[in-house]
Amino acid sequence: MTSPQNAPVPARRMAPIPNLIFASRWLQLPLYLGLILAQAVYVVQFWVELVHLIEAAFGNQAALITLVKSTGYQAAAIFGPDGKSVIGYEPITHLNETIIMLVVLALIDVVMISNLLIMVIVGGYETFVSRLRLEGHPDQPEWLDHVNASVLKVKLATAIIGISSIHLLKTFINAANYTDKVLMWQTVIHIAFLFSALAIALADRIMHPPGTGAAGPAAH
Repeated sequence: MTSPQNAPVPARRMAPIPNLIFASRWLQLPLYLGLILAQAVYVVQFWVELVHLIEAAFGNQAALITLVKSTGYQAAAIFGPDGKSVIGYEPITHLNETIIMLVVLALIDVVMISNLLIMVIVGGYETFVSRLRLEGHPDQPEWLDHVNASVLKVKLATAIIGISSIHLLKTFINAANYTDKVLMWQTVIHIAFLFSALAIALADRIMHPPGTGAAGPAAH
């Protein structure tokens, strides 16, 4: 027999103004639909880059030129008689390890940004708009069970650090084509992302210490 304390609370009819304010959360729906379209663009971009890589591996010069331009790669410089002035660059006639690595890192970058979009779309919709009701679904993300605004911020900060790491690695691999100032500032910005993520995680830990929960101690 259900005790009065455990009986479900009937939903109360909201007043017009609170109901309008609460319903305004649905204004975010077009934003999440727009992010889904943005992810579709990333999928197309991923396959375009992958097709170019495969074509270049089989000797397609047009695809090779496209990859070189998209990655910003330059071959070894050709110096003039004085040994200091650059008069040109050696021609790029085939794929090399550096170009392949830059293209693969660009593909990984697209995948990580796509993962970030999924976190924002699914977690943001679940947190701020409406429940997805995925309980019992075999493909329910594990992190969605305990998602809230704080957890979502920490996960997004971690994902941004991963994306920044990929960009920084691409820059270091192609460091010969960047100035020392660009290398320094990219490193500083990446370190700033790290400290920002640590600060967000620390603030979340202070506000929600381990072992505390909304349910409180179990009743005997």
